[in-house]
Amino acid sequence: MSAFTVTGTDTDVGKTVFAAALTGALNAHYWKPVQAGLDEGGDRAQVAKLAGLPETRVLPEAYRLATPCSPHRAAEIDGVAIDPDRLALPAQRPLVVEGAGGALVPLGGDLLYADMFARWGLPAIVVARTALGTINHSLLTIEALRARGVAIHGVAFVGDAVEDSEATICRLGGVKRLGRLPLLGTLDAATLGRAFTDNFDMVDFA
Repeated sequence: MSAFTVTGTDTDVGKTVFAAALTGALNAHYWKPVQAGLDEGGDRAQVAKLAGLPETRVLPEAYRLATPCSPHRAAEIDGVAIDPDRLALPAQRPLVVEGAGGALVPLGGDLLYADMFARWGLPAIVVARTALGTINHSLLTIEALRARGVAIHGVAFVGDAVEDSEATICRLGGVKRLGRLPLLGTLDAATLGRAFTDNFDMVDFA
């Protein structure tokens, strides 16, 4: 059964929206191990809504931290230490695991999200914007993951089509272009589901 980690090239690239679309398309379980920032219920609530799935398929976080910032700092503010042993993968499959921000976001001490990706051993999907700067950010993310032995399943783009940037990233990075989510005027489970179906091939996620 399919299981993937989803990471981004930066914060606010559309990673959570893509993760919700993939979770819905796979009828999967969703897990964000560390939630930093609890406004409007955090990402669990958004994913449950956008994926059109019952909340029973949106698994509880290992850590829920109040401050919307890097997990290592949010944990410090809350007076807790993130223990990697509490971040063991859930048994449920299919499974979509979402990181926080980019691949090199720290969880605490010297532990980075990319280190957890390597520990989990799941193929990673890199979510990248199509706007200016994405080539550099995407290739750096790909290199950082590969340096830790993380298998890269492919890149999913979010934004308006920019053929040269998308093709260049996948050619130089040696990764598969999975597809691109366009910017949606109305974002809900129906529009997101259609956009994913229209722009991605489910065979790539089998």
